[in-house]
Amino acid sequence: MSRGVGSRVMETCGFHKINVDPFVKGFDMGLARPLSRSVRLNGFSTCLRLEQIYWNILTEIARLNACSVSALLSYVDREVHLRYGGVKNFSGLVRVVCVVHVLKGRACLSNPE
Repeated sequence: MSRGVGSRVMETCGFHKINVDPFVKGFDMGLARPLSRSVRLNGFSTCLRLEQIYWNILTEIARLNACSVSALLSYVDREVHLRYGGVKNFSGLVRVVCVVHVLKGRACLSNPE
């Protein structure tokens, strides 16, 4: 349970004051809905379950690279094997790749050098 306190400060159950509400106006809970999609990773069919927001980010990264989401994921799969010997949690890696992409974009906007 949370309630507004003062000017734009949130207090959650009296434990901690939150200055920036993560549930921005118009927050879309649909972005948190997990979706399973069949993809081909380097010729092998598999199913990947990610939240809608990650599929949106992957679509953006694929568009920037002029390729399909499957081609992008195949690249990630191939590179993680070549560079690091693989990964146990590919879905987790994909989420991290998406977050790093978004954070990198923010860094470029705040420091355009």
